[in-house]
Amino acid sequence: MLSLQGDPLHHHHHHPPLQLAPYNLDLRDESLAAAASSSSSSVSNLKRSQALNSPEVDEGMLMALAHQMYKAGNFKQALEHSNAVYERNPQRTDNLLLLGAIHYQLHDFDMCIAKNEEALRLDPGFAECYGNMANAWKDSGRVEEAIQCYHQCLTLQVNHPQALTNLGNIYMEWNMLSAAASCYKATLSVTTGLSAPFNNLAIIYKQQGNYADAISCYNEVLRIDPLAADGLVNRGNTYKEIGRVNEAIHDYGRAISIRPTMAEAHANLASAYKDSGLVEAAIRSYKQALILRPEFPEATCNLLHTLQCVCDWEDRESKFIEVEGILRKQIKMSVIPSVQPFHAIAYPIDPILALEISRKYAAHCSIIASRYSLPPFNHPAPVPIKKEGRIGRLRVGYVSSDFGNHPLSHLMGSVFGMHDRENVEVFCYALSPNDGTEWRQRIQSEAEHFIDVSSMSSDMIARLINEDKIQILVNLNGYTKGARNEIFAMQPAPIQISYMGFPGTTGASYIHYLVTDEFVSPSCFSHIYSEKLVHLPHCYFVNDYKQKNCDVLDPKCQPKRSDYGLPEDKFIFACFNQLYKMDPDIFNTWCNILKRVPNSALWLLRFPAAGEHKLRTYASQRGVQLDQIIFTDVAMKNEHIRRSSLADLFLDTPLCNAHTTGTDILWAGLPMVTLPLEKMATRVAGSLCLATGVGEDMIVSSMKEYEERAVSLALNRSKLQDLTNRLKAVRLTCPLFDTARWVRNLERAYFKMWNLYCSGQHPQPFKVTENDTEFPTDR
Repeated sequence: MLSLQGDPLHHHHHHPPLQLAPYNLDLRDESLAAAASSSSSSVSNLKRSQALNSPEVDEGMLMALAHQMYKAGNFKQALEHSNAVYERNPQRTDNLLLLGAIHYQLHDFDMCIAKNEEALRLDPGFAECYGNMANAWKDSGRVEEAIQCYHQCLTLQVNHPQALTNLGNIYMEWNMLSAAASCYKATLSVTTGLSAPFNNLAIIYKQQGNYADAISCYNEVLRIDPLAADGLVNRGNTYKEIGRVNEAIHDYGRAISIRPTMAEAHANLASAYKDSGLVEAAIRSYKQALILRPEFPEATCNLLHTLQCVCDWEDRESKFIEVEGILRKQIKMSVIPSVQPFHAIAYPIDPILALEISRKYAAHCSIIASRYSLPPFNHPAPVPIKKEGRIGRLRVGYVSSDFGNHPLSHLMGSVFGMHDRENVEVFCYALSPNDGTEWRQRIQSEAEHFIDVSSMSSDMIARLINEDKIQILVNLNGYTKGARNEIFAMQPAPIQISYMGFPGTTGASYIHYLVTDEFVSPSCFSHIYSEKLVHLPHCYFVNDYKQKNCDVLDPKCQPKRSDYGLPEDKFIFACFNQLYKMDPDIFNTWCNILKRVPNSALWLLRFPAAGEHKLRTYASQRGVQLDQIIFTDVAMKNEHIRRSSLADLFLDTPLCNAHTTGTDILWAGLPMVTLPLEKMATRVAGSLCLATGVGEDMIVSSMKEYEERAVSLALNRSKLQDLTNRLKAVRLTCPLFDTARWVRNLERAYFKMWNLYCSGQHPQPFKVTENDTEFPTDR
């Protein structure tokens, strides 16, 4: 039986479209293939001018010629020959099947259906007619009729591989993944040598988080066809998603050697290079992808982000205008934006556009959640805790992929064990396996309940959270690596909140609150958030230095400038932020500052190293001396905090502030200059400064004021020394570093949320105060 297949779709490396096998068209009689082959010499001798209905041309030869033209894709000529057969013998069912197939290829679906129905009136047991008619119904938008026809085909021929595959494709489009998987498995049990069912099963396994079986399926695709470039790209994508980047690079490279013009393979290779820190190679591959396909939104947007990472600012403004145009078009078309929310927070784009990007990603998480077909969860009863003699505790769940050696755990390590066990029962759900580090061990031992769910599917995790009767579920990832936001889209808990991992709005209707503070997210900017804003007192951004980094305060532990090759006699400005947070405006301002402050230097990190050359070149073009720019390597956490004190003044990046780095340097006693803008990620450093109690002198309101403040502090050493001394003096007493006080305030927020829920009110914005009668220990 001949099946006619088109090229499958390719994965893009962010959100691949489903790779569905084509709706196969089958010609009933395998002997036709032989006829076409044996008659080929006589067919080729037929003169085009010879009348098709001439008695010299027999029916078999016309049929073979029609079949051959069909196979060659000459559908109009095939139609002429097939019609000539029909005029001679209108009851020939194999020709009616072929006529239906030709009309299908010519997109005349009504005629395709009519010819198949004609054949079925002559031979009601002709299974292929039902299969091909189903394809026509499907492509003309009548899916219910298509399903009915596939079922009739399977009633006549229970193991019909194409009908099983195509029925599976419909189920897959409808997100009925288990039904689709059953069809594909049935196909594989009755036929060999078909790669499409393996390919589609792999997609289902991937969507369910079952990467091992997905890779096994792609291995089968490549066993059947070792030169399947699409299969290599798809397996590479799967390897990349589970962190096996070298294997991904190998697969993409093989795909390119097989099909050098495959733009997706070059773009995905670029993404894998970027993940491996090979930024220059990534830029080359993105550029190659765009040469092959100039209209390639993912490659355009990812190239821009990669260029930002190494401070390549050539044509930066026009590139951002182009990307913003792409994003607005994608949002209008309801396509998943090619810029991820985590990248958008650091881009100079309109905050409302950033909100729309998050909304689209949130909606995509809902689609992923819907694939698990879970019924809605029953939530814990809305009964107040510890009221009218009731004794109970608030059950709070934290979901994160970052319980381990990650900035989140460096900052929050103590929080989970510091909760008041009399009033709050804490559950930590770890989305990543144990990395064996001290941070993982500590959280695991201090949290009341710690559950490693890394090997569980998202629906199982949601069920577990619901069975644990969690009342408040906290998303510590947002749109960061390792997140499984579909768990929140399944709504296993009645109150769901976003905190810490993602400094922006999630755009998700199923995330009710964002825990923030009045400076970072003022009420006047509430329109750029989808969540209700909960304002903690002081600063929302927690840290753990008082518990873990007290050695930094010991004068005997202070490093020396000479340890890092830093000049002893220079005034040292510093910025330890990742380079993607920098932009030409702030760098020009830094160059102006360096030129105005005699004997000064700027200390930056190779974060990444590939950006060093670019920044040195920009600085020298702006008249800054070579020895005024100092780069050092990124250091381990403890050393990084300690050596921060060797600088004189920290210069923040306005477009995306120092967050973790901001707390690091303030704990080291290093003052900063920061310029808050509108979006959350641009205002965090200002909040950190204010929560020290000495922050007013560190916050400015314009780029001009930024330059003047940095210069005046550098030139007025006694004023700067006074600020530094005041900052160092308050470290053990100010709210910013008081973790236990911060945890009590967070608990106040949790009780307020729960009490609002119990009183039947919708989530609403509120401000936490430090003497709150709703909080059990404040009463």
